[in-house]
Amino acid sequence: MIEIVETGPFNTVQDLGRPGYRDIGVSAGGAMDPFAVRIGNILVGNDEDAAAIEVQTFPFKLRFDRHTVFAVTGADGQPVLDGRELLAWCTHVAEAGQVLELKQPQTLARAYIAVGGGLDVPVLMGSRSTALRGGFGGNAGRPLINGDRIEIGSTLDELPLPVNGIAVVEPAVALGDVFPAPIDGALPVRAIAAGEQELFVSDGEAFWSQVWRISSRSDRTGYRLSGEPIKPTKTIEMRSHGVVPGVIQVPPGGEPIIQMSDANTAGGYPKIAGVIECDLWRLGQARVGSRLRFVRSTHAEARAVEQAVARYVEDVQRTSQMVKRALRAMA
Repeated sequence: MIEIVETGPFNTVQDLGRPGYRDIGVSAGGAMDPFAVRIGNILVGNDEDAAAIEVQTFPFKLRFDRHTVFAVTGADGQPVLDGRELLAWCTHVAEAGQVLELKQPQTLARAYIAVGGGLDVPVLMGSRSTALRGGFGGNAGRPLINGDRIEIGSTLDELPLPVNGIAVVEPAVALGDVFPAPIDGALPVRAIAAGEQELFVSDGEAFWSQVWRISSRSDRTGYRLSGEPIKPTKTIEMRSHGVVPGVIQVPPGGEPIIQMSDANTAGGYPKIAGVIECDLWRLGQARVGSRLRFVRSTHAEARAVEQAVARYVEDVQRTSQMVKRALRAMA
């Protein structure tokens, strides 16, 4: 079991979400940076979709009540265990009574804590994720608060770890040739033109050419962008249609909204573009106030990025399995 010692608003239990229920108005939800959750779970020996803690308000502290393997992934910054700084993106062992602290990251937005066995909260619609708008899932359907106690699932194959744990090169570094660095402080986000882009004509080009800023009116449902408004050439009446994370809609005010993890299940605003799925985790790590620029992409490029990510995940899995086999042979 773990006990929440110190937390801020909006820190929640998340996994990879509950797809398949949008037809009844339930968004898929899940972690804003699913890449970090997948890697954290592999490091501690869980299935990739095991539940973890998503931390987006800092500082955050929890206390372990027993011997526990854990890893902290996602946001940049060093976790601290009983005053001792640890490596992120690496497995560690905590003993009963020890306190893990996450301080404010340097530049990124969200950190994830994965524990061996996963967080044992109820499964609803195939997921342990917290749905804040619906008030269900996760830890009683709400953000974590001081004093919360959360059970940890059992581990079937716990082995002693190497002295320095099992570490990986974080995705932003390992895949630096796949995920381009910010240009003049603006994060490049690849997107594919959507069905209603032709409605915007010259303003459509302004969408691609200008630098946008993530507004303070942003949350897990959607990022509202601040910039020079873009307007369609004519007002048309549109029927509400299904939307998914990554869809970029333009409301009447002209400032786009990017649908994020808790995306609305339907909407009637015109769609100008859609962020490629493998770039969504980068948006999940972008703070309010961050600057970004959209880059035209293609389905072929999106597929190539997806394949590069898959190779990286497979490499992490192979490395983890090799270490386990070596430890098992030594036991």
